[in-house]
Amino acid sequence: MDQPIKSPVHLSIAAVERDTGLSKDTLRVWERRYGFPNPQRDHFGERLYSIDQVDRLRAIRRLMDAGYRPGKIIGLALEDLQALAQSVPQVSQIASEDQAADLEGLMQVLRAHEIEDLRRQLSQRVLRLGLARFVTEVVAPLTEQVGDAWARGQLQIYEEHLFTESMQVVLRNAISTIPQPGNRPRVLLTTFPSEPHGMGLLMVEALLALEGCRCFSLGVQTPIWDIVLAAKAQEIDLIALSFSPVMNPSLVLDGLSELRAKLPRTVEIWAGGRCPVLQRRPPADIKVLQEFSELTKAVIDWRHRQRG
Repeated sequence: MDQPIKSPVHLSIAAVERDTGLSKDTLRVWERRYGFPNPQRDHFGERLYSIDQVDRLRAIRRLMDAGYRPGKIIGLALEDLQALAQSVPQVSQIASEDQAADLEGLMQVLRAHEIEDLRRQLSQRVLRLGLARFVTEVVAPLTEQVGDAWARGQLQIYEEHLFTESMQVVLRNAISTIPQPGNRPRVLLTTFPSEPHGMGLLMVEALLALEGCRCFSLGVQTPIWDIVLAAKAQEIDLIALSFSPVMNPSLVLDGLSELRAKLPRTVEIWAGGRCPVLQRRPPADIKVLQEFSELTKAVIDWRHRQRG
């Protein structure tokens, strides 16, 4: 039964979705299935979440990013969730000690909140390494390291947001300097409505642009029907979608099936990201890409099929 409101500090379901990255649908499903979160209600019947519940949801989200299933951890107290996060294995060992030191230097700049310096240093690395190596050797591992630090409670949400915004600015500027935009394939990049994470999508856009693809980004959280309309309006050949681990597996599979049914077979759908269901149950007629290194071959194969 809904509880009476005792504290003046509560967040709406929309605010909780933005704060934690957990979709409204996920929050409602958990409420029915697990009894948590247990929101209060205002006089209009709208859900309101206490700060304590939001803190637990953040911790659960961190552990989900590390691979935990929600049903196994959702009943734990905040202290137990935080202790469990401390036991999560560290980010995969980086082969190069020099690279590890370089990434740690960038992390220190982020922790010091020297945002202008962070953007300057990232831009310097684009010039030194080139865009492709910058994506694979800096952006990807640094994003993973920031996510790992956030999962352990070593970075605040606002610090993660500052990092994401800074990296997006640098990547956008780098993409804009590619001398000649490609023509084919014409690629539409976006995420589904319940997927707010766009860093992986931007990395893919950078690599595809280097391969001579003509990229059209809709940003994140685009309704499926609008993806279909955009694909038709821009005469799209490929739709590239990114899915993070927090995405509800049913929403991923159902959304891909719906999108596939609404598009002509001439339009291919490529899906990537760390959402486990993509590897466990890859949908029919959807190309699943697990690593950035697969993109070049995938583009070459697409062009070969068109010639054939």
